[in-house]
Formats: sequence, C-alpha cells, structure tokens
Amino acid sequence: MNNISDRILSWFDQNGRHDLPWQIEPTPYRVWVSEIMLQQTQVTTVIPYYEKFMRRFHSVSDLAEADIDHVLHLWTGLGYYARARNLHKTAQRVVQEYKSKFPESVDALEDLPGIGRSTAGAIAALSMGKRAVILDGNVKRVLARFFAVEGWPGQTKTKESLWELAEQQTPTKNVAGYTQAIMDLGATVCKRSSPKCHLCPIKEDCAARISNTIGNFPGKQPKKSLPNKSVVMYILRNERREVLLEKRPPTGIWGSLYSLPEAQEGGGNNSIERVLTGSNLTQETKKREYFVEPLKHTFSHFRLSITPKVIEVLKNQCEINDSNRWLWYPLDHSLEVGLAAPVKKLLFHVSQFEN
Repeated sequence: MNNISDRILSWFDQNGRHDLPWQIEPTPYRVWVSEIMLQQTQVTTVIPYYEKFMRRFHSVSDLAEADIDHVLHLWTGLGYYARARNLHKTAQRVVQEYKSKFPESVDALEDLPGIGRSTAGAIAALSMGKRAVILDGNVKRVLARFFAVEGWPGQTKTKESLWELAEQQTPTKNVAGYTQAIMDLGATVCKRSSPKCHLCPIKEDCAARISNTIGNFPGKQPKKSLPNKSVVMYILRNERREVLLEKRPPTGIWGSLYSLPEAQEGGGNNSIERVLTGSNLTQETKKREYFVEPLKHTFSHFRLSITPKVIEVLKNQCEINDSNRWLWYPLDHSLEVGLAAPVKKLLFHVSQFEN
C-alpha cells in the first residue's frame, strides 16, 4: 500500500494553514465547535462566526448554561440549524455526564448529539493527540482521487472503501498534524473544481491524475429533482417598529428559530386571525397591507417560494395568545433570538421602507 502520510506532512509544514482560530488553542471544546461549524460550510465563512461564538461562550459550561435562543442567534446565517441545537444538547450532556470534560474515546464522543464518526475522530486527533481516523469531504476527495475509488461516497460500499483507506493511511505518530494536513490538502489543493495538481505532494502516484480522470472522482451524487413549495409569509408590523414572529417547533425546518407566520398560497388571512386574541384582526386594526418582492429559498430537499405580505397593525389591538410561542420582535434587531435566514432578509427589506 502506497502510504502518503509522510509526504503530506512535509507539504503541510511548508504550505499548510497554521493560524486558523481553532488551531491556536486546540482544546476539545474549541475543536468540537469548529468541526461542527465546518460541516457543510467553508472556512472563510466559519471564521467570523467561530470567533464571535467563542467570545460569547468561553467554555462548554458557558454554552450549556446559555439560552437556546442566544445560541441560535449567533448561528443565524450559518444554516443547518440542527447543528446548533445539537451543539447545545451536547454541551449540557458533557457538563452533566462528564463534569465538563469531553470523553476521550471516539465511541463516547460519537455517542453525543451531532457528533458522527469523522467528527469524533477529528476531536480526538486534533485536541487529544489520539490516533483517530477522519473522513470529511476533503479527505474523501483526496483518497478517492489518489486511489481512483469508484462511486459516490454517500453509497455504503464506496464509503466503506474510503474508511478502510483512511484507516490505512493514518500514521501512528503526529496524528494531529496529519489530520490537519490532509484536510488542508483537500481544501486548498485537491479542490472540488480547478484542483492545483501541480502543487500536490502526492501527484506522482495519484491514479486519477495519471489516467487524466480527475473530474470523475469522487463519483457524483445521483441527481434528483427538487419539489417546489409556496407559502405566504405575513409581516405584521406595528407602530413601535416591531414585527410579530412565531417560534417554530424544536424539530423540522428552522427548528426552534423565530419565523414569520405563514400559510399556503391562496389560504387567506385566517391563519393570522387565529394567532390574535379573539381573532380580532379587523379592518379597524389594520392600517394598510401590501405585498413586497417575492423571495426564493432552496433547502436540501425542496425549493421554497415565499410571497411576503406586510400588514401594518396597531399593537394595542393585537394582543398575543401565547407569549412563549409569539414575539413582537424589534426591527432594530436589539433582541437576541435565532432567525431563519430568509426571515432576516425580509425584515431588513421591510425596515428600509418604513415611513
């Protein structure tokens, strides 16, 4: 077996990234937060979120004690909000079950919410120096190309082959360095598009480069058509520059985030009437109403078309039934709650058109 660890480590010493925020003090807590944020998200996007998160929550205990709304507020814009909810749950378990110290075995780490096999390996390797194997998207790409592994990595057979190769290539010494090195190689050289093969330390033996089939690896996910859904989002704005928001259930799309009340297109305003005491959204309550520019948002499994309708109301005539579910949110964003990204964009848009 052609072992690549020595060459990748030598390359990393000279060309790798050594000043990422989570590398400066690689404690289990700091590495864990970074690994969760980096799932599905680019490093350049993550850095400002990570730094702000660390300034707010210095330790796993701080995070465990925080209100979930404050956690989601700092996550707003990163997407995949289940990551933030699991982050909060895991912090509470680490505090309660492990006395604020992360478990040291990969199996125990993997048992925590939101931590999969590769993330557990990264935490153990990068912050504890243990020989643990990782297989994130960057590593999959490097190994799939170097060994010409056929198939989409999401398929069981292909994934198992890549895990076996990852295990074989992981050295027994300097595991933390190797782990960061192979991730860096995939992120900066063996990129998804326009790879910089001339800079690669293992190019001489790369099967995909030799056969001029770089573009075939890793295999592509089978395409599927995304269904379209349409909703009307109601923006109830009062004279105090506040908008009525609804806290969504803890699971599902935008779980535990605050969003605008919505109804299927053509459903009328009945959904709005039901959220107000006595269904009192009358013509006297409304000052005026109008539509604003539609918005589209794509999820992993469907496309959402949003038609925003602004209804200007008088607050003292619109009392809320359930204060745990409904919130008058100030348009100056002075209240720290998690907002769905399209909602944040809509609120900004509406605030620009205030009289």
